[in-house]
Amino acid sequence: MEKEKIIEKLLARFKECPSQEFTVRELAEGLKMNDGVSFKFVVQAIAQMEHDKQITLNQNGAFTLAQDNSLPKFTGIFHANDRGFGFVTVDPEQPDFFINPTQTLSALNGDEVEVEMLTPGDEASGKRPDGKVVSIVEHNLTQVVGSFFVDSDATYPTGILGEIHLKDKKLAAYRFLLEDNGLHPVEGEVVLADITSYPDPHVPGILKGVAVKVIGNVNDPGIDILQIVYQHKIPSEFPEEVMEQVARIPDHVTEEEMKGRRDIRDQQLVTIDAIESKDLDDAVTAWKLPNGNYHLGVHIADVSHYVTPGTPLDDEAFSRGTSVYLTDRVIPMLPAKLSNGICSLNPKVDRLALSCDMEITPEGEIIAHEIYPSVIKTTERMTYIAINKILESHDEKTMERYKDLVPMFETMGELHKILLKMRKRRGAIEFEENEAKIIVDEKGHAIDIELRERGTSERMVESFMLAANETVAAHFNKANVPFLYRIHETPKEEKIKRFFELLSAIGVEVTGSTHDITPKMLQNILKKVAGRPEEAVVSVMLLRSMQQAKYSPEPLGHFGIAATDYTHFTSPIRRYPDLMVHRMAHYYAEHGLSEDSQAVFRDELPEVATHCSQMERRAIDAERDTDAMKKAEYMADHVGEEFDAMVSSVTKFGMFVELDNTVEGLIHISEIGDDYYVFVEKHMALVGRNKHKTYRIGQPVRVKLLDVNVEQKEINFKLLDLDKAPTSDLLEGVDLPELPPRRQGNRDNRRHGKDDRKRGGKRSGFDKKKDYKKGNKPYYKSGRNNNKRRK
Repeated sequence: MEKEKIIEKLLARFKECPSQEFTVRELAEGLKMNDGVSFKFVVQAIAQMEHDKQITLNQNGAFTLAQDNSLPKFTGIFHANDRGFGFVTVDPEQPDFFINPTQTLSALNGDEVEVEMLTPGDEASGKRPDGKVVSIVEHNLTQVVGSFFVDSDATYPTGILGEIHLKDKKLAAYRFLLEDNGLHPVEGEVVLADITSYPDPHVPGILKGVAVKVIGNVNDPGIDILQIVYQHKIPSEFPEEVMEQVARIPDHVTEEEMKGRRDIRDQQLVTIDAIESKDLDDAVTAWKLPNGNYHLGVHIADVSHYVTPGTPLDDEAFSRGTSVYLTDRVIPMLPAKLSNGICSLNPKVDRLALSCDMEITPEGEIIAHEIYPSVIKTTERMTYIAINKILESHDEKTMERYKDLVPMFETMGELHKILLKMRKRRGAIEFEENEAKIIVDEKGHAIDIELRERGTSERMVESFMLAANETVAAHFNKANVPFLYRIHETPKEEKIKRFFELLSAIGVEVTGSTHDITPKMLQNILKKVAGRPEEAVVSVMLLRSMQQAKYSPEPLGHFGIAATDYTHFTSPIRRYPDLMVHRMAHYYAEHGLSEDSQAVFRDELPEVATHCSQMERRAIDAERDTDAMKKAEYMADHVGEEFDAMVSSVTKFGMFVELDNTVEGLIHISEIGDDYYVFVEKHMALVGRNKHKTYRIGQPVRVKLLDVNVEQKEINFKLLDLDKAPTSDLLEGVDLPELPPRRQGNRDNRRHGKDDRKRGGKRSGFDKKKDYKKGNKPYYKSGRNNNKRRK
């Protein structure tokens, strides 16, 4: 065969698999030219192709198709799908690149990759750009956690002990082989393993590694949550040098430590928290002033006194970034001696605090304030339940028990209403959502789900914390010194534009421009649809239009609560940003605001802001994974039962529904068997082609629980009472696709549909599990407890 023909065939082979590596022997065998004479011609052809820069010899001694350097390249994060394809996020505000299964270069979920654009996207049609991964910049996954097993039907290579069962759905297509040069676990033990070998085009489905730690046995109570902790790389034990430092911290406030602090131990101060809380980091007081204004005192545990820069304790606190709340346990940012002891504002004991006193008018304006170090002694440890009994139900027994404090609580109630009205006047947006508390038995098995009800006390404490956070931020912004802020930026114009288009499509009139959006404009939209059938879909779509709140050294304001200045000051026991804010407040008070003082913090604040934002995301993801797993575990005991539900999201492959207990699951479109349903995106609705029955967000439905996969956190429902669905004319003017063969609602098709939902949801922008539950909502929603850090 002539060299040109050989080159032509080889080039076709490379282009069929542009990301794959080929050895000379593999190429020759593919052409059936692996005998002595023919092989020589193949080698010559390959040498010519390399010389002409058609192919490239890589570090593995194999050849790949040469990159087209004329194509634009970008660096981004790879998001894997368990069907083989993926997406690369380069800019969160721009469409992701779609990556064909043959173009992933065996990248794993979360890897930082270089992607080459193959075809640009089309904004008008909603088509994403297509790309291919040309290099892996950095692997995100360096360790895995799972149970060890030996497949009796497998023949393992020399040096392989067995396998690790990977629960992560994104790794479902991979096998993890455990090498024998680490720990040797027994079957059923859950281990942490370092990855030593990643998949590549020659061995695309194999990961290898060594066991470095045995975490427990698969049957141990709580091991399921512990696996999530390790999967998210959350440290669960404090290093020895940290505990040695903590051991030297006294368990009481000394006279020496009180020097230079204002002694306000004679004031009536109370902590107000959930009954199960142990880390009490804020105390409050309030009274009426002679001029008709109100005094509000917010006194925060002075954690920065004990956690000082350059120490192992501070390094560990910074590394963790935040405490993590996981169903039946807390993984604290600080050891218990601090978080539950000397830093906790326990009743009737001396404690060090950083105080913020405010004078507030009857209109809610803060006209004076003072921030200072103090010594306090709280009068009582109050609970939300007790305060609600006093302020809401006026329970005589509770009021008698706390009769000396009741007048102060009533003043607090008045002040809360004033602050709430003030926030609403300026346009603060609040998304009310039910929060659930998962109850587990002594073995860690979920046995119940209770709704958390937010009463006056929870909202009141939130009002006071918001006021203190705003006051502290405004104080240091006005001083024009380096500082750490909690920001929530104005929504992107393109997202608001799409939101307004949805409003127009469902008949909601909007006034105002997308170029100059304000919180008040969005607040008015929510008011306009309150109580109407459109309320649910408008709230969901507005939530998705918002940006995420985060930390920043720049005072960019907080759009969600309509605040010009905002920081996190009130929870230094559980959030490192608050600890950092306290540290700066002390330093500026002691050393002044000179350039030398400012230089101490200026350079490190960007890193602190970025790291703390990342650790917050890690904690939220772990909390949500745990909740999803435990909710699935609870529902697994109720398969076959019927429930009332509400449609919470609609996609082209079906709809997600939410039960009254906040459990969410999928009704795949194959389970709606009375018609062929069309997804009308601009109305976020599924509409039957023939009978025009319609399903939209917020619509009540009756469902039956079909099955649950606890390991994959999947819950699947079947729709009942199909004849009760309302009809609509939403298909008028819609170009209907040709009818494909009708799928049957069997197990295989439902599984295929669940795969489709990941691709369909991602590409349409409405993947409930990822977009709504995992990332595209701002964390300033109402709520204190586990959500305090997110305001």
